[in-house]
Amino acid sequence: MKRVLIVCALAATLLTSCENEKQRKEVENAQAIAEATREELESAIAERDQLLDLINEVSSGMDDIKGVEEIVAVNASGESVDNRGKITSDINAIRASLEERRQKLADLEQKLKNSKINNSKLLQTIETLRGQIDSQQREIETLTASLSEARKRIGVLDQAVDSLGTQVAEVTEQRDAAQEEAVAQANLANACYYAIGSKSELKAHDIIEGGGFLRKTKIMQGDFDQSFFIKADRRTLATIPLHSKKAKIISVTPPASSYAIKDVNGQKVLEITNPNLFWGVSNYLVIQID
Repeated sequence: MKRVLIVCALAATLLTSCENEKQRKEVENAQAIAEATREELESAIAERDQLLDLINEVSSGMDDIKGVEEIVAVNASGESVDNRGKITSDINAIRASLEERRQKLADLEQKLKNSKINNSKLLQTIETLRGQIDSQQREIETLTASLSEARKRIGVLDQAVDSLGTQVAEVTEQRDAAQEEAVAQANLANACYYAIGSKSELKAHDIIEGGGFLRKTKIMQGDFDQSFFIKADRRTLATIPLHSKKAKIISVTPPASSYAIKDVNGQKVLEITNPNLFWGVSNYLVIQID
């Protein structure tokens, strides 16, 4: 009887031990399932966040493209070298960003397909984003083609401007030469010469010759000394100080209404009141002072 009780006790103990082991394994399995579910949940949240970031990046990419489009539209008819470089740099940067986002989408899509969680909606979103990236890629290619075409037009315009600039330079050079020639001709036409000296000085320079009793004085009949004359411009010559108390014009006398010889502080001064009339008789004026 005692042996039977011992066997029953052992059996009960073994049964209890088996039950405990079963419960322990069930708890461990539950914990493992919970842990796996938590990891999958965290993974799903992370993948969702990555997808949201990509959505924002794709939206931002469209804004970048629109910004470059506006720059191209503004500068297409006359972009500077700096703007050309910046636009090209911006387009290349956007193209690289699109490729990077495309790769991120592919990686995320693979993760979602390998996940045990139902990600059909997220996969649909990825497909939508891929379509948007493809659209942006086409926008960039169109923009690049437009920029290339604009640069070709600019090149043609640059050549036209260079050609026109050459023509303008030639015309300007011809105009300047004509103006200089006109000024030179005007200066030549308005050049006048006057000589002031005593009778002996004028004779010494062969400006006058002869004179004396019953002999007429001849003015500039031979090779007179041109250097003794002072060159002036009849348009601006208004007065000639004679530095003498006595003075008289001995060359061809201009009309009396065109000039006057006045006393200024005891010295004679010739005032020309009508230059055209005064110099109309001759471009050379000889004044004798004694």
